[in-house]
Amino acid sequence: MPTVRSRLLLALALSLGAHAGLLAMGQFRALPPPDPAAEKPLRVEISLAPAQPVKPARAVTPTRVEKKPVRVPKALPPPAPEKAAATMAAPPAPTAEEWALASTYTLKNSKRYRYAWGQQVRSMMGTAVEGERQGLVRFRVEIAPDGTLARVDVLWSTSDAAEKLALQAIRAMPPLPPTPTGKPLVFEKTISFMPFETGWPPVYKYDCQPDPPSFSNRFAWNGSSSPPAPPTAPDDAPAPRASAPSAECPDAAPDSIEAEEKDMERQFKEWGSLGK
Repeated sequence: MPTVRSRLLLALALSLGAHAGLLAMGQFRALPPPDPAAEKPLRVEISLAPAQPVKPARAVTPTRVEKKPVRVPKALPPPAPEKAAATMAAPPAPTAEEWALASTYTLKNSKRYRYAWGQQVRSMMGTAVEGERQGLVRFRVEIAPDGTLARVDVLWSTSDAAEKLALQAIRAMPPLPPTPTGKPLVFEKTISFMPFETGWPPVYKYDCQPDPPSFSNRFAWNGSSSPPAPPTAPDDAPAPRASAPSAECPDAAPDSIEAEEKDMERQFKEWGSLGK
């Protein structure tokens, strides 16, 4: 039977393998150990390689280095000295004689009194220095009939420092004489706190002349009242011109040279541009 045969073959193979292993173990055990005296000593032979000729070193030619001229920086010029700021001392305050003359001058809205008040304020502000502190300040002033300051308002200013100095001077002003007309005096005044300008002295010799007519628009209407009457004169009629000041005021004191100079400068700026 095939099953019995396969089992017999397997048993035969196992038996043969076991016997072969035992035989091999017996051969290995039968070999004698090696004799240490019979081992040959290890010999090492060292041979030197033949010396090779050394090639001579190649001569190195030195390279020429060109020396460039060293540029020495030019000495810087010394710093220019700082420009000194321009200054102008405060003008003298009006004298008692000038205040006495101003307190009696009624022409042109008490012109002398208004100018003396501005000079008194400017003289108390101190020296004007070029820079951020310089500037202009314009006030609206109301003076009581007895000469006391009733009200002052700052309309505009170009320098906070100049405005502060002007207000301090106004608060510390000495008692002033009564107003020329015996009524409250209301006016506007610009205080110049500049290192090159202290104000324009007025000219009094033409104050007796009437004021030139102010401009009024004949066609203006506010829309609520009755419309204005139509103009009687033709539209192309020339406007009346103010007469030139031919006569001087007999009561006016002589003007100063500075006032005359400023008046001529003012007229040149006003009329000089017409001929260009």
